[in-house]
Amino acid sequence: MALVLVTILVFAIPVTYCYPAAFQDLQLTGGNRTSIKFLAVGDWGGVPYPPYITAVQKATAQEMSKVAEQMGADFVLALGDNFYYKGVDSVDSPRFKQTFEDVYTAKSLRVPWYVLAGNHDHAGNVEAQIQYSQKSDRWKFPAYYYELNFRIPNTGKTLTIIMLDTVMLCGNSNDFSDEKPQGPLYAPDAHRQLTWLQERLARSKADFLLVAGHYPVWSVSEHGPTACLLQRLHPLLVKHKATAYLCGHDHNLQYIKESGVGYVVSGAGNFLDPDVRHWNQVPKGAVKFFTGQASTLGGFVHAEVAKNQMTLTFFQARGTSLYRTVLTDRN
Repeated sequence: MALVLVTILVFAIPVTYCYPAAFQDLQLTGGNRTSIKFLAVGDWGGVPYPPYITAVQKATAQEMSKVAEQMGADFVLALGDNFYYKGVDSVDSPRFKQTFEDVYTAKSLRVPWYVLAGNHDHAGNVEAQIQYSQKSDRWKFPAYYYELNFRIPNTGKTLTIIMLDTVMLCGNSNDFSDEKPQGPLYAPDAHRQLTWLQERLARSKADFLLVAGHYPVWSVSEHGPTACLLQRLHPLLVKHKATAYLCGHDHNLQYIKESGVGYVVSGAGNFLDPDVRHWNQVPKGAVKFFTGQASTLGGFVHAEVAKNQMTLTFFQARGTSLYRTVLTDRN
């Protein structure tokens, strides 16, 4: 009996952290669609005092709504730091309304928002953000880390997005002292997530394989490359031929191409930072695009995944695209 109980507990523990993989049922408009489109924005989480948003967040939200309406967006990837500066304290926090529901109000943004947690979210109650999925018709945060699978319509091709909790994996960081992640708070949780990730990557047959987290693998800006992810995640991305890794944390837009993987930093949803202090810590020639100037008013990324290629377009909140690149499928 004791052995049975232990076995049940062992298999029950991961349920809290990860979520069963299944194909998502997107409400795609138009029967002739041959692509999936989404927006990626990080570090968008307002401020904890009136008016609870920043000028950058407001401008970026407005431009996101225009791009989503004109180019299409089936969902949004929210790449962490959803609520500055210390997350939320409960599922009933007014911040959900003040910083999310009342900001991204356009019809074109009333699509699923697939959410992951950043370091500021971990300063509060991440479980409360997960629970909010039950109260919102578009907030989708089923677990600390989880896998999304999509069928690209009328193509026979598939897209997989693996959403990670890089704070659980690497530890928290204090932005105000530029502190680097010092290692996971609880090593078994980090090991469990890494084991899950290795298994999901090894099994993936997706034509396009994306991984998303809050901390960057590569970044030229204030926080720079994340040593923990370079050690633990980078080899897996290369080995399993991931299409791209998407993140935030640094408050700007970056595109870095290295070892066949595209690295997208989209952390300009609420603040802007032109800092490039770590430029020389990224492989020479790998940086393809960077902007963090205040004049952009903020920014985000639009992605379109079609039969044989994925197109990434970097937008500034001022209303123009700044950079575009194309990634091919894994085959």
